[in-house]
Amino acid sequence: MANYTKPVVSQEEINSVFSDTYREYWNAKEQQRIDADIENNRKADGEFQLPASAADREVKVEQISHDFIFGAHIFNFDQLGTDERNRRYKELYGELFNSATIAFYWKQMELEEGRPRFRAEYRDSAEFWNSCAEPWKQPHWRRPATDPVVDFCLAKGIRLHGHPLVWGNNTWQIPDWLINKIPFDYLRQADLDRNPANGRLPNGGLAKAFNDMTPEEIFRAVPEYASLINQLTAKRIMEIAVRYGDKVHSWDVVNESATDFGAGRMIPGSKICKSIYGPMPGDYTYRSFKIAESIFPENVKLNINDYNLSETYLDQINNLLDRRCKIDIAGLQMHLFNPQTCQDIADGKTSVQSPAEVRETMARIGSTGLPLHLSEITITAPGGDRKGEIIQAEITRNLYRLWFSLKPMMGITWWNVVDNCGAPGEPSVSGLFTRDMEPKLSYFTLDELINKEWRTNCELKADNSGKVAFRGFRGNYKFSWISENGQEESMTAYLK
Repeated sequence: MANYTKPVVSQEEINSVFSDTYREYWNAKEQQRIDADIENNRKADGEFQLPASAADREVKVEQISHDFIFGAHIFNFDQLGTDERNRRYKELYGELFNSATIAFYWKQMELEEGRPRFRAEYRDSAEFWNSCAEPWKQPHWRRPATDPVVDFCLAKGIRLHGHPLVWGNNTWQIPDWLINKIPFDYLRQADLDRNPANGRLPNGGLAKAFNDMTPEEIFRAVPEYASLINQLTAKRIMEIAVRYGDKVHSWDVVNESATDFGAGRMIPGSKICKSIYGPMPGDYTYRSFKIAESIFPENVKLNINDYNLSETYLDQINNLLDRRCKIDIAGLQMHLFNPQTCQDIADGKTSVQSPAEVRETMARIGSTGLPLHLSEITITAPGGDRKGEIIQAEITRNLYRLWFSLKPMMGITWWNVVDNCGAPGEPSVSGLFTRDMEPKLSYFTLDELINKEWRTNCELKADNSGKVAFRGFRGNYKFSWISENGQEESMTAYLK
């Protein structure tokens, strides 16, 4: 375990940073309700039969893994500029996080057509990144080759989550070489909105090029592209599924498609979807899930994921379930991207992410009956100073406790672990660590919750048959004891 020294923060200092309104949202009664729900929803009673050698012996009970997912993306694998930073970063996976979201974004995974970046090359090595003065200017920044990351996670017993298989986003997902197969006249219209900072089409730029056309007219106008995006999207899903099988435990099959569904753009049987992003495969969410469930092993969890948590998302999930799609988990994003929002929360100027709002959202999406994964969360430290760190840490503590307490929840995944390592437009102060991999107060908050408050470790005396019984957090446990002949013995078992 990393041996970081936590700075001392008094309750008086915390109180001085937060308004009476904020403290009222998270009052003693609310905290008691959260505690009771954690006890009811995250713990279980267990009785375990140990070998006869444990009869009447003192037994040490240690929780060695957690049923609940505490994750983070691992997009900065070997990219932090020094071996020491990389070591500290990797150390978090297994010590703080038991799950890692791995980048499978199509644009950067397949920079060159037909050459997906599964295996590492020199440009993926720590040596390359350690000598890179401006890493954010590299096209594969935050997009490491996938094989080394998968192997690393499997070796450490980390749960793997792939993100995403299908997404319409022009900036981050659809490869440039595929976009460039669209006839020039349409690209020129889209180019009117080309981002001057990087020359890329902005998200939604392609949609404007086809703005006045029906899906049928788009298909007739660009038949080669329409056929290709259908064929290559299916090929990509199958190629990834064949390579990784059940090595990767779950996948965001489709990312951020609820807005297309709500606008009536998902037309069953259509050849093309006139997406808000630009042309996409017809009825692409349904088709993608059907392809995925036909090729991935049955035990692999298939997720849908979105930031749009309105009734539209609920309707979309229910529609797909009614159409017999295999959806195992509903992913929900919660990004407090603007540091001013966290400052306003502390000042009591907004009810964003208040207990009432959180409970309403989770109950609404939870009505699908699917487990809920907070798949991407961002909480910022406004100002980047000590006061900002206190705000980030306290908001993190209250929200994690509430999320963890809710019955439909099965996991929470922090997005950018390190400051100044987000995508353009994402805040520079949302990490748990500084850019130099020094821990912030929010790191200590999560460490105390995950590794101390929410772990069950105790000592019990087995009965005369070798049975022990206790109540603890769901997960895997190690039982150890000294037998009558002085031998140390142990066994493991799962508390469900």
